[in-house]
Amino acid sequence: MFKDNLLKGKKILVTGGGTGLGKEMSEHYIQHGAEVVICGRRESVLEETAKEFKDKYDSLVRYESLDIRSPQDVQDFIERIFQEGPLHGLVNNAAGNFISPTKDLSSRGFDAIANIVFHGTFYVTHAVGKKWLENDLKGSIISILATWVWTGSPFVVPSAMSKSALHAMTKSLAVEWGPHGIRVNAIAPGPFPTEGAWARLSPKGQLDDNNSMSSIAMGRTGEMSEL
Repeated sequence: MFKDNLLKGKKILVTGGGTGLGKEMSEHYIQHGAEVVICGRRESVLEETAKEFKDKYDSLVRYESLDIRSPQDVQDFIERIFQEGPLHGLVNNAAGNFISPTKDLSSRGFDAIANIVFHGTFYVTHAVGKKWLENDLKGSIISILATWVWTGSPFVVPSAMSKSALHAMTKSLAVEWGPHGIRVNAIAPGPFPTEGAWARLSPKGQLDDNNSMSSIAMGRTGEMSEL
């Protein structure tokens, strides 16, 4: 569909890029010529993904273990990246979630999700955007939302609230940073059969009744390449 060299000369950071949707997006960026940087909390997973891409595409993929909940660690990480040359794109994919009746949700459980999805995503976005603005650079940001920002969904209130905050952030920064040549967008995929999502949100390995196929217009889950 696109030219193989469409993204040649571009460097893109994908948070949570070692597995699932982040890995899939990273691979497609590489296929179209981009230099990709992936980060996540599990270094062994990142190393394995980077090696896989190197073997398949002879493409050097930089990876680094990072907990985006730590603003100082995020700041230092982005500084190291820009020391080697500017980023051109950011994909905010890192996330966390689990199912729980809201009445049983502890403050620690709530914070566990909000600190990653809400706070962590802002820390990364802020650090990257600040570098672009300080150096008069253009860039593009894509944040991954969820359909329950609009539809609602039971048992995932911390995620729904945090993703809704990212939706608001996206719209606000698009207005604030747009005049500086920084594009800020978001996409909200429906259900994709990634191992992480299925394990956390559907213990039986299937969509539950509240997210049955009947609620999906196409009558099926998404295929990774479609994202």
